[in-house]
Amino acid sequence: MSDRRALERALREAGVPATHYRIEGVHEPAPTPTDFVYLRTGHGGWETGVYERGAYEPIAVHPTEAAACAHLRALLGV
Repeated sequence: MSDRRALERALREAGVPATHYRIEGVHEPAPTPTDFVYLRTGHGGWETGVYERGAYEPIAVHPTEAAACAHLRALLGV
């Protein structure tokens, strides 16, 4: 996936529950789920990580949106 919108479509089509992920500016479930994997801008790049117990825990920072999308997809096993 080269961008967040394409990634969100692919996750939806693969049947990934909407509460399992958050993609900044594209898919932001409300109310906020208890835990999920995420993709957002941060630390001078694109950050992927896990949100648990009210805290964002970064796993990796990527230089491109495409790399972050690929990592989030892998984290979700899709």
